[in-house]
Amino acid sequence: MLTVHHLGKSQSERIVWLCEELEIPYELKRYTRDPVTMLAPADYKALHPIGAAPVIADGDLVLAESGAIVDYITAKYGNGRLVLRADDPDFAQFLYWFHFANGTLQAGMGRLMILNRLKLAEDNPMLLATRARIDRAFDLVDARVRDAEYLAGSTFTTADIMMGFSLTTMRYFQPYDLARCPNVVGYLGRIGTRPAYRRAMEKGDPGMALLLS
Repeated sequence: MLTVHHLGKSQSERIVWLCEELEIPYELKRYTRDPVTMLAPADYKALHPIGAAPVIADGDLVLAESGAIVDYITAKYGNGRLVLRADDPDFAQFLYWFHFANGTLQAGMGRLMILNRLKLAEDNPMLLATRARIDRAFDLVDARVRDAEYLAGSTFTTADIMMGFSLTTMRYFQPYDLARCPNVVGYLGRIGTRPAYRRAMEKGDPGMALLLS
């Protein structure tokens, strides 16, 4: 059986959510962050050489990287669900937003988180440039979900699952005021009411407040 190794408050929530959306059988193994360092515990780091979440096991396969895992699970178990075909008119949008999640938004928020921990001067050029880049990224998302129900268009896809973490739980690590992005708030309201999302978050991070606004 597919095993999802889920580290609390991490990108591995994407994998739990995906499995719930696809309604496929899986075993969920939960791990708690070190209360002092907020990093993964030693037994989680031992799962894969990269030592980061998420990690899955499927038979003899051990796989990391959330994007790779999402692609693997949908290809092997999805039967065409939650992805768009190349002949779909929204295929390019689907690809763009799927990769925007970790390629631009998540990477930028992680960079800003590190810069903030360095206690740099407020006029530090790198800090200002990174903040501006994050604002542009959120503005782009806000514009997209103003014009479309979901990121790929009218259909909920794995692009929404990938982006969901960066727009919500990641803000525990790098806060961002969504008051300037009303369309993002509306979008999070749409995906946040999905039964599979609610099941996934209750199973993976029970009791955690969901940052949907």
